[in-house]
This record gives sequence, structure tokens and C-alpha cells, in this order.
Amino acid sequence: MNKTKILIIEDEEPIADLLSYGLTMEGFHTNTAASGAAGLNELESFNPDLLLLDWMLPDQSGLDICKKVTANYNIPILMITAKSDITDKVLGLEFGADDYITKPFDLREVVARIRTILRRVDQANVAEREAEDEEVIRFKNIEIVAAERVVKKGGQHVDLTPKEFDLLMKLIGHKGKIFTRSELLDFVWGYDFAGDTRTVDTHIQRLRKKLDAGDLITTVFGIGYKFEKRAE
Repeated sequence: MNKTKILIIEDEEPIADLLSYGLTMEGFHTNTAASGAAGLNELESFNPDLLLLDWMLPDQSGLDICKKVTANYNIPILMITAKSDITDKVLGLEFGADDYITKPFDLREVVARIRTILRRVDQANVAEREAEDEEVIRFKNIEIVAAERVVKKGGQHVDLTPKEFDLLMKLIGHKGKIFTRSELLDFVWGYDFAGDTRTVDTHIQRLRKKLDAGDLITTVFGIGYKFEKRAE
């Protein structure tokens, strides 16, 4: 059985060594990189299943790395940050991180958060495979090829981030069902901290704008969101 591969981008060698050793003992296969540039190179050669990414790196911000990874890969990201301000944490989630953990941390919590993210990814993959039974999903002038994670509007490719695509597929897969913000946050990001539900609002707004679907992805005031059944 192939081990889950985790790439650790962390410039503090004692922390990188601790994470690598601890995760290896938990059955993961790890590689480490001490800078953003080295980490991006490792992404190509190592092909990890999850990225453990430090916020502060010597050559570039972890947020910049997060943006680059999100734009080019479909890899879950757990941010390591010394920042405790909730605004910074929300910013990390909006830049594409799946979760974050604050220094100093307990290795057991890191492992628990990694396993939670990986479970969420597995659930998303199952939902996506179920959606693939319908080769092309159509509504209004939108076409979605779930197996290829491709979305088109009027025949033109729509550039959705991995999180936006997962959120869209969750809503479409349950037309008419009302999801709370916390439910969507837990499914798409694997994170259930109530103060961060603003992340869901931001992604819903982007989806509506990109797909011109404000009439289909609707707000249920005081509760959350749903995808209208009338979509064709």
C-alpha cells in the first residue's frame, strides 16, 4: 500500500526535523524544503498528497506559495503560522489553505488535522465520482465536466480555484438542500471554526460572479446557501 506523501516547507530546521520524524512514525512519507523556491521544485518531483507550509519563509511569503499551489495543483494545504490574529488566519484560508495550526503546536494536533483534511479530500473525491455518472452537468449556459474539473460558461473556460469547484459541486450535488455556512466550511475546508464562515461567503460571491448564477446559488437568510432545483 502506497504511503501518503507530505511535503514540509519549513525553514526552521528543528521544526522541520520534528515534523518529518513525527509524521514518518505515523506512517506518512515525508520530504522537506527550507525555502519557497525549493518547495516549489519539490512539488514537481515529489508529487505530494498534502502540503505542510510555513507562513514565514526566507525568500517569499507562505501566502504567495499558497496562491501559486492553488492555481496550479489540487493539493490540500495545512498552514503553519506564528500569527494568532483571526484576520490573518482567514486570509490564509481565502488564499487556498485548507486549515492552519499555530506555533507552538503539539505534534498530535498536527497529525489529527492532517487526517481530518485527508478524510475531507476522500469525501470530496467520492462526491466527485458520483457526479461523474452524469458526464456533463448543464444549467443555464454553464457546462461542467466533473471528471476533468472543467467549467465552461457560453463555451468559454471559467477559471475556478479547487475550493470554488468543490463548493460548487457540493451545492449542485444536493439541489434544493440548504447548507449552513459551517457545513460548507467543514466539507470544503475540513474546518469548523465558526468565526471563519466569512470564507464561505467570499467564495459564494466569487462563484456567483464568475458563473453569473446569483439566481441559482441563493442565500437562505439566517441559515446559509442552496442551489435552486429549477436549474436546467
